[in-house]
Amino acid sequence: MYAFDKLEGKRIVLLPLRIEHLNPLFEAAIDPQIWELYPTSIRSIEDMQTFILKAIEGRQRGDQFPYAVFDKQLDKFVGSTRFLRISEENNNLNIGSTWYSPEVWRTRVNTEAKYLMVEHAFESVHVSRVELITTPENFRSQRAIERLGAVREGIFRKKYNNRDYIIYSIIDSDWPDVKHRLERYLEDESSSMNGLISEREITHTD
Repeated sequence: MYAFDKLEGKRIVLLPLRIEHLNPLFEAAIDPQIWELYPTSIRSIEDMQTFILKAIEGRQRGDQFPYAVFDKQLDKFVGSTRFLRISEENNNLNIGSTWYSPEVWRTRVNTEAKYLMVEHAFESVHVSRVELITTPENFRSQRAIERLGAVREGIFRKKYNNRDYIIYSIIDSDWPDVKHRLERYLEDESSSMNGLISEREITHTD
């Protein structure tokens, strides 16, 4: 059975999402820029509670594993991300439903999160495929995912929420090259490539 738990890097800790994260995550989510391209938006503490409870329900079903992202440098929670569409039968999963406070945009935070998650997927869980999904209008996210080394597979029309989505994948044979790229980005603290992964990944969260 796939196993997921806390993941920790140099700057961040990915903690299994709990209702106790409600207030700090709501504080991180108040900037409306976060939700400009996201399929949902969080405008109230009740919205955040619904977001967290639905994510926890997904974890209980076994098809998601959501995280709260804690930034050790800033000493606070700065966003959320998750494994989703987990399919042990097909030996694959998605990474997405990611958002961050603008305070950590264009930093190493999300790049490090993706490194930790993709590494866990291929080296601990041993999946054969990881998917990342974005929308056709989110050009920044598309460029970022492609720089990562993911392969664009095509557009799924009206796939979720009556919207079109672009599907990218990394398969197990791609992982050594992707790992090398991410480690190179993370080693160079001053690199403009840090923060290369979009901070507003547009993926269906149900």
